[in-house]
Amino acid sequence: MIDAYEEPGVPDVRGGWRFLWWLVRRQSGRSVAGAVLGSVWMVLMAAQPYMTARAVDDGLVPGRLGVLAAWTAAMFLVGTVNAWLSIMRHRTMTRVRMDANFRTVKVVVGHVVRLGAALPRRAGAGEVVTIGVGDVQTVAQALTVVGPGVGAVVVCAVVAGLLLTVSAPLAAVVLLGLPVLALVTGPVTLRLQHAESAYRERQGVLTARIGDLAGGLRVLNGLGGKGLFADGFRTDSQALRAQGYRVGAAASWVQALGVGLPTLFLAVVTWLAARLAAQGSITVGQLVSVYGYVAVLIGPVAFFVQMAYDLNRGVVAARRVVRLLRLEPEPDAGTRPAPEGPAELYDPASGVRIVPGRLTALAAARPTEAAAVVDRLGRFGPTDATWGGVRLDAIALTDVRARVLVADNEADLFAGPLRDVVAAEGAVGEGELRRALYTAAAEDVVRGLPEGADSFVSGQGRSLSGGQRQRMRLVRALLADPEVLLAVEPTSALDAHTEATVAERLRAAREGRTTVVTSTSPLVLDRADTVVFLAGGKVAASGPHRRLLAQEPDYRALVARDVEEMADVAEPAEDAEGVVR
Repeated sequence: MIDAYEEPGVPDVRGGWRFLWWLVRRQSGRSVAGAVLGSVWMVLMAAQPYMTARAVDDGLVPGRLGVLAAWTAAMFLVGTVNAWLSIMRHRTMTRVRMDANFRTVKVVVGHVVRLGAALPRRAGAGEVVTIGVGDVQTVAQALTVVGPGVGAVVVCAVVAGLLLTVSAPLAAVVLLGLPVLALVTGPVTLRLQHAESAYRERQGVLTARIGDLAGGLRVLNGLGGKGLFADGFRTDSQALRAQGYRVGAAASWVQALGVGLPTLFLAVVTWLAARLAAQGSITVGQLVSVYGYVAVLIGPVAFFVQMAYDLNRGVVAARRVVRLLRLEPEPDAGTRPAPEGPAELYDPASGVRIVPGRLTALAAARPTEAAAVVDRLGRFGPTDATWGGVRLDAIALTDVRARVLVADNEADLFAGPLRDVVAAEGAVGEGELRRALYTAAAEDVVRGLPEGADSFVSGQGRSLSGGQRQRMRLVRALLADPEVLLAVEPTSALDAHTEATVAERLRAAREGRTTVVTSTSPLVLDRADTVVFLAGGKVAASGPHRRLLAQEPDYRALVARDVEEMADVAEPAEDAEGVVR
């Protein structure tokens, strides 16, 4: 099975079927072992009716007890061996499915990481979640065909050969009946495939909407728009339910045919055998063997229908995985080296110049304007910004990412121990962690957790309050210790006292290194070396906070608005969860 640190390989993304075949080839030895074990297991089951016939005809009918005992012992031995083979087959096929599951997960996660900031613009969150929650398991389940699927084909051929020694008409019925089953079930499985594809698409859209609603519930409540979005979600969920009924209808037909058609087919074989025995064309032992062959064939024939069902669902899921894997990261044509030391960042679109080694604050009436500047300076999307006089997109992206960090105030927090959640790369030393927690004024967060820094934090930091989550994001950025830190609204969810503390400590901790923060809080702006005031996405003024207050009426009005808001909230701010920040 794939190791956690093993490279999963380069997937074949030319189509769903090719991706499934790639998963088989990546574990070819185990796949062959599963096919061999499945085939031998089923063939030995078919051998039991043959030995039963020999025991009846050669031992029981003529009264030769020694022969009867010998055949009985042989049947017991074969049954014991087959039980062991069944265990090994099941273990092998479990490993095949688990390998396919883990390999697909590693490929998808690795590709999502490579896409980076381009992912939200290229694929919806719901689609990624649907792939991770459902499609991966469906793809893995489809590989069951490798073992029992091959074994079913082999045992049908063997049983047909054994029936040929009993009666040619019975063998003909078996050989001709399988194509008839395929013709009957084929259209139903194709219909299921189309219904499943539409269902998966709609499910991905609805999953994304659930995430959007959960993330913006407080905003919707404040705007009074919760009912409107709830009505839209209700309509979409009802459409998904209707599509699910269509999938269920097709799946129920497949399941019914999987049980009914093999039973009907094998009943015909049994009826023909009974007529031949009544006519004296076959012996009593041969009749018994035919009954046994029929019993053996029930499993493989039913599996053919189930196999078609699993393969059709698997290829639908594989196509969704392939579609995600076909997404390409943002092109990186950068070949020039990054500046050797601290250098000026310049954004021509806005006119913002970031002097190296200083704390610069971007203040804008529209926060999106300041965030857009940060995105261009951090090379998240198209940009003509320069770094040390060289265009950022002409520098290798790996060099930019290694030295310039964009810290978004809504960045994801993963589940795990707090120490690991904030770790930028590798293990975090106690001293480093203490310094980062101190700078972010987050020591109280750790003290309030039952196991301190080793306490488990749920995904997206849901077990923390909004202010605590924001400080943890800042701690993570500080532990990364980048040469250039571009922080978007790093203190927006904090109360005035904590915000002032963080601003003061951040300035001291980042002394001599380039730090840019977007904020309209006077507590942050007053501690910046330079404040850049943006109006309409362009630089309207720049300089120390107090000078801008005195000389720029628009800046003064912007900052005064924040002062009034802080005066309205004289008590410590409280999150929606009821936790004081």
